Amino acid sequence: MFKTLRAVEKEKTLNHSGRSYIGETLQLEGDLRSSGSLDIAGLINGHIFVSEMTVRETGSVRGSLEAVSVEINGHVEGKITADTIIIGKKAVIKGDIFFKNTLKTEEGADIDGYIKRVNNGKANTEEDIAIDEIVERAEPKKPEIVSVPSHKEAV
Repeated sequence: MFKTLRAVEKEKTLNHSGRSYIGETLQLEGDLRSSGSLDIAGLINGHIFVSEMTVRETGSVRGSLEAVSVEINGHVEGKITADTIIIGKKAVIKGDIFFKNTLKTEEGADIDGYIKRVNNGKANTEEDIAIDEIVERAEPKKPEIVSVPSHKEAV
């Protein structure tokens, strides 16, 4: 009897995709750290530090998020920091958003917070530099004040 159970256990293969899933019926209290990816369909009350993350439509996070890449389709209440952030049309965000490279938002997303690109974002491209030069050249010069001689009227 025991030999057959052990044989079945050996046949099981582990998921090495590095992707973890927080299901709809799961609520997690506390901070979460992972070098892999995370899909959230449940509720997390705590700070999250992962490489890649997706908050599904049923997912909620109450706490800060730090990741390389974040996609949000559910609810987030807290600060979001990532290189790339994608915000879906059903997302509800209450907190500040800090991104380095890319921020994409779909029409309909509800964002209540400050959005800012942080340092180490895209470097000035030649186009950006050219635009800056054009703006500097287009600034109007201050008019010079020239005194006008007054004339006397004949009596």
